[in-house]
Amino acid sequence: MEGASAVSDRRAVVVAVSLAAALFLLDPPPVQAYIGPGAGFAFVSSFFVVFAAMLLAALKLLTWPVRGLFRLARGLRSRRALARARVRRVVILGLDGQDPEVTDSFLAEGILPNFARLREEGSYVRLRTSFPAESPVAWSCFQTGSNPGRHRVFDFLVPNRKSYLPELCSARVSASPRALRIGKLRLPLGRPSIDLGRKGESFWKVLGEHGVFSTILRVPITFPPEKFRGVMLSAMCVPDLKGSQGTFSFYSSEPEGAQPYTGGIRIPVKVEGGVVRTYVSGPGDPIVEGSPEMRLPFEVRLAGREEGADAELAIGGRAYPLRLGEFTPWIELRFRGGLGISVRGIARFYLKRIEPHFQLYMTPINVDPERPALPVSHPFTYAVYLAKTLGRFSTLGLAEDTWGLNERVLDEGAFLKLAWLVHEERERMFFDAIEKTRRGLVVCVFDITDRMQHMFWRYREDGHPANAGKDMEGHRDALRDLYRRMDDLLGRTLAALDDDTVLMVMSDHGFKSFRRGVNLNTWLWRNGFLVLKEGEPTGARWYRDVDWSRTRAFAVGIGGVYLNVRGREAKGIVEPGEQERQVKREIAEKLSELRDEDGGGDAVAAVYDTREIYRGPYVREAPDLLVGFRPGWRASWDCAVGVVTEQVFEDNTRSWSGDHCVNPPDVPGVFFCNRKLGADGIGIMDVGPTVLNLFGIEVPRHFDGKPVPVEGR
Repeated sequence: MEGASAVSDRRAVVVAVSLAAALFLLDPPPVQAYIGPGAGFAFVSSFFVVFAAMLLAALKLLTWPVRGLFRLARGLRSRRALARARVRRVVILGLDGQDPEVTDSFLAEGILPNFARLREEGSYVRLRTSFPAESPVAWSCFQTGSNPGRHRVFDFLVPNRKSYLPELCSARVSASPRALRIGKLRLPLGRPSIDLGRKGESFWKVLGEHGVFSTILRVPITFPPEKFRGVMLSAMCVPDLKGSQGTFSFYSSEPEGAQPYTGGIRIPVKVEGGVVRTYVSGPGDPIVEGSPEMRLPFEVRLAGREEGADAELAIGGRAYPLRLGEFTPWIELRFRGGLGISVRGIARFYLKRIEPHFQLYMTPINVDPERPALPVSHPFTYAVYLAKTLGRFSTLGLAEDTWGLNERVLDEGAFLKLAWLVHEERERMFFDAIEKTRRGLVVCVFDITDRMQHMFWRYREDGHPANAGKDMEGHRDALRDLYRRMDDLLGRTLAALDDDTVLMVMSDHGFKSFRRGVNLNTWLWRNGFLVLKEGEPTGARWYRDVDWSRTRAFAVGIGGVYLNVRGREAKGIVEPGEQERQVKREIAEKLSELRDEDGGGDAVAAVYDTREIYRGPYVREAPDLLVGFRPGWRASWDCAVGVVTEQVFEDNTRSWSGDHCVNPPDVPGVFFCNRKLGADGIGIMDVGPTVLNLFGIEVPRHFDGKPVPVEGR
């Protein structure tokens, strides 16, 4: 009966998805767009979508006997694989960044009863993280069971070896190389490519090859989604509709005086006759030469509003109430471009203030999951299914707008409201997956533990530089409340599971204070490894003042140092071989002795040669050195954007006051399991192999991780 129930549930999912797809085709959007940095749109007409669907249906009708044989063979293989399994289901609850020291302190206080129960009835150990201890790297190690030398994700940012400019390590979107030009119009003659930067093979793909179904929700570095036996909703690196990693909009009638925002745009407005008339800044129109910005006009009416509202938003032919200090539901935004094409996104609005100056915040424009403008799920219709059955949700990779708080456009209270709205969306998906996936694998990662510790760590330290000029009392218990709510989530998860399910609760890394920033590029300049064109820093971003013809080393990302090697970098001067090794040794020895006199200690715990800690086909693409900072220090904000400053050290005064980009052994994650482990510890590369072993599947030889014994009930 259980098997029949599982099949019935899977059929229900298929039927729901099919109905959503049918609705999508019967009422198709004018455009199917694939959007990314510099990619623009690749579009087809509604007629072509319907025609293609009819053609595909006819092809399926003609080939059903062959497909039936394949299904039969696959079913037999699936039954053989499941017969070897020691479990019916594995559920992995990911709590990004949950810290073991904070967890232990709250366990000692007795405020995490469900974590305590899991520790006592099952297992609790610290989880060895990746090198470096960054989310894209760590979750890629988790997915592939391999080190960065095999999966090719080394940092959030890596340098382009020709231009030296930083680019995303995990995904790349490239425009169609061919286009037909008619006057000012530019018609793409093909789709842009969307490539997953992560290499290697995910363990759920291996499961699928052996007939095991998986539901994968919001695991970082899954964009674009891969094809496998299961369903997936992508996470980190899914762009917004403008092609960025998240660009908020802030509308203000206050006279400008602040610097331009790093994570958003400021749009000046005027209040005239009780009405604010402005626009939403949308994506560029790729059909028109120069890709001019598409705009969607709207009004905010401060008079004539409905009862209980403080203002009214009129946009897209509809009106929505605005209330001070509250976020709107998701609002559909439709942008129209050349040749009548259009693309849809969604955003929330937040009325911050009416007097003495009008201020309105808008989230980054998310891809609309009901009508996705690019593939955010596998299959493509899975996002549609989730939106139709559970409601619209954030699709942006970094959904919680930390830059809005960093720039003080949002205050702590507003940020918390937005973060918990995102979290509640994720919870609905997670419990839906547990209900629908009765046999196989369920993985869901919750980001709020990471985002809140980044932004609220300062409340744990009265002397933190980030506290200057900010509230120090109103949210002092925010992290305590966070961990208690995660304990409640765990309790509800345990209640939803049966005795045949293995539950793993894990984080990819822990957390430490971020009090002092270290500009590695400034240190390299002061020590003669990096040379500036004018001899002195100009404050230019993206290395514009660097003389590459005389530079031997530079830093990119959050702790990676690259040598300027001849034949590898466009203007490389360091000879491969002995000179390369000698320069690395010199930098490593000097950096290991770096002391911050004003910060009161040594800034660097260790410097790692990646040729010694990585192995695999992509080692040559890695940073040459990784800097493992001591807790309290991290690469500075200026260092991350290629600015050489006068001083090596600076106080970190931003709300982003906690971090994990330090020496990896100092920031392990947590690993709980409702079964006893037959080992004293586990690493992040071991989790996937352990799951494969539970399902009776041999771990592929190219995995670096090893299965950890898990005892039965």
